Amino acid sequence: MADWYTNFANSGFGTTVTKQLGLPRPAVLRRYEPGRPLLPGPVVIGSAGSGRLRETLTRVVTDAGGTVLPAVEPDGEKPAAVLLDATGVTGPGQLVAAHDFLAPAIKRLRASGRVLVLADPPADADSPATAAARQALDGLVRSIGKELLNGSTANLVFVPEGAESSLASPVRFFLSGRSAYVDGQVVTLSAADVPTGEDADRPLAGRVAVVTGAARGIGAAIARVMARDGAHVVAVDIPAAGQSLAEVANEVGGTALQLDITAADAPARLVEHLRERHGGVDVVVHNAGITRDKLLVNMDAARWNSVMAVNLQAQLDITEALLAAEGVLRDGARVVCVSSQSGIAGNRGQTNYAASKAGIIGMVRAWAPAFAARRATINAVAPGFIVTEMTANMPFGTREVGSRINSLQQGGLPVDVAETIAWLAQPGSAGVNGQTVRVCGQSMLGA
Repeated sequence: MADWYTNFANSGFGTTVTKQLGLPRPAVLRRYEPGRPLLPGPVVIGSAGSGRLRETLTRVVTDAGGTVLPAVEPDGEKPAAVLLDATGVTGPGQLVAAHDFLAPAIKRLRASGRVLVLADPPADADSPATAAARQALDGLVRSIGKELLNGSTANLVFVPEGAESSLASPVRFFLSGRSAYVDGQVVTLSAADVPTGEDADRPLAGRVAVVTGAARGIGAAIARVMARDGAHVVAVDIPAAGQSLAEVANEVGGTALQLDITAADAPARLVEHLRERHGGVDVVVHNAGITRDKLLVNMDAARWNSVMAVNLQAQLDITEALLAAEGVLRDGARVVCVSSQSGIAGNRGQTNYAASKAGIIGMVRAWAPAFAARRATINAVAPGFIVTEMTANMPFGTREVGSRINSLQQGGLPVDVAETIAWLAQPGSAGVNGQTVRVCGQSMLGA
């Protein structure tokens, strides 16, 4: 599947038409391809405040094969990424340094460029002025994301003191093509024991990954990306989807498991399968979900209960079973739960769906400390408008509005969700825990 208008607007005929009619022309996004460089050009790094991360950022970029420019020159090489180390900012007056660095650097930014700001968490501030300055960066970054052109994105990472070793994986993700449809997002890191020596092209090599709802759409894309990154995929879906499920599993060289995740014995059956067939599991992706839309006043109990059972209760039950089963959820495990933009912003006619997806965010946040104690992580992704077979059947007007009201002016692809999940599943992402990352092109709906 692809965003038809983006393809049209970037064709020879479409370019002419959009120019003559004054229509928007969404950029063709730079997406990840194995073996390609992290960035198509150099990086420029600046500071506001004391900038305690600058040396670390330089090392992360150069270790990934990138080049760091000492400064942006008006007639020099255009940067592919702009990094601002705003750690150490103590008051609003220091934010002018962020403006003075970012304004000329962004003006020179290449197409599909990246703007990444790093700062201390507002929650750790020792004064209202410091908290205000740190929180101000949130508004700055979200606004930059709305101003950028040509498929460029802006994101913010809060890095507490002591979490510097967790920085490399998020920086590589936000600079790379993996984050093509992740824009205007904020991630807070935590201190963690981050393994070294990760294979950049196959970071999941030797790991077993379960993906529910894997027979089609986003689930199938997740299975493909997980397998590409080296994992053995256990593809799970309902028996009625058995043929499609087998096709996906065969395509990625994985294993198919037909399972109704809402069945009373489903958690025990999954645990036993993983124990007997694979000796445990490293990655669990709770992707399975359904919609049963109606206005709340017209919604019957069956619609409400079925959505809650599949989208939320099954994730709770399966995760609890994996935590309780000794030795099944391996050391350093990653659990990634698929929420939704609807769970953050709400959506008319989707009270059941939005409630279930918001519940996932609460579940992830609450479980994060327990996972950290086991040297594991649990996170969520919240897709926005993603172009799938299901959205292709929506009314034309609804579909077009949904896909255009974001900073990138286009619908995302299933692979965009899959890339974000695969990043969270990497061993190097040990310092990302309890977070919810929207994959929505910075949708104008919600935060």
